[in-house]
Amino acid sequence: MTFKLLTVAAALIGMAVTGAVIPGICDEAARATPVVTAAATQQTAPDFAGVTSWFNSKPLTIADLRGKVVLVDFWTYGCVNCVNTLPHVTGLYAKYRDKGLVVVGVHTPEFPFERSASNVQAALKRHGITYPVAQDNDSRTWNAYSNRYWPAQYIIDQNGKIVFQHDGEGRYDEIDRTVARLLNANS
Repeated sequence: MTFKLLTVAAALIGMAVTGAVIPGICDEAARATPVVTAAATQQTAPDFAGVTSWFNSKPLTIADLRGKVVLVDFWTYGCVNCVNTLPHVTGLYAKYRDKGLVVVGVHTPEFPFERSASNVQAALKRHGITYPVAQDNDSRTWNAYSNRYWPAQYIIDQNGKIVFQHDGEGRYDEIDRTVARLLNANS
């Protein structure tokens, strides 16, 4: 083996051990990796922009939700990772909705067939989603949040600040604890 080949092999092994990904090559792996970004915390939550349809609710704004704890969940029904998170999101909503949690699903399509309102409605029924869902076909809310992955969760406190952000599956206990702490602070 040449030195260059050994260096490449060592780099690949190092990336595999540390969980690093190669941008543009391993994007799917990056989507599945939970990430909490400190830079996203404590900034004012952007409003819902460019929503083409609202399901299970009248149109909402972040200003309407002041005083509530809000979980904004970016998802799309064709994403396996998103579907895997739905039982946790719907469970969190069932657990805390009477205590002041509002969940807003933001359905931002990845593929053309996911743009259909009737397909989104069928997915809501299939997954038992009763919380408000905004259909973000033009990715305007997605862009307002500078979101990059499906699924992604943003927890917004009672003052409208993003206090927690997570990409991918997992961290369900941490999300639950964050919501509980914010709701208890308001009690």
